[in-house]
Amino acid sequence: MRYVYNDGGRAAAGYKGSTGDCVTRALAIATGQPYSDVRNRINHLADNEHFDGSDADSGVHKALYKDYLTTLGWTWTPTMGIGTGCTVHLHDGELPMDRLIVKVSRHLVAVIDGVINDTHNCSRKGTRCVYGYWRRAINESSSNNPWPLPG
Repeated sequence: MRYVYNDGGRAAAGYKGSTGDCVTRALAIATGQPYSDVRNRINHLADNEHFDGSDADSGVHKALYKDYLTTLGWTWTPTMGIGTGCTVHLHDGELPMDRLIVKVSRHLVAVIDGVINDTHNCSRKGTRCVYGYWRRAINESSSNNPWPLPG
């Protein structure tokens, strides 16, 4: 699977250094929302919606990004179930051509029309197992943001 470097707009937004922001980055890339907006929204939800321990820079609970993406009209497609083993990988031709947010072990990654968009190639040479992926509903705009940020 092809890979292109993409920090989701982190550097352009003025953030420096390395961080564990894969959820923030993947959401910004795939939804087309500005990195700062996604980061602020995640931290706001973490602070105000009882997602204790979630932080845009160091880790986000699955329930938080599930709520975030569901509110944007994105849907989850599982590719693996208990006892089924791995059937889909980060490998050419195994994911649909679309804007996807893909869940792999301990990581979320944006895959845009079959191309990994991330700060590193996380495919493990095409062997990385995909647990499932988020994709926007048909006819949904990727840049819709239903939440005005406070202040």
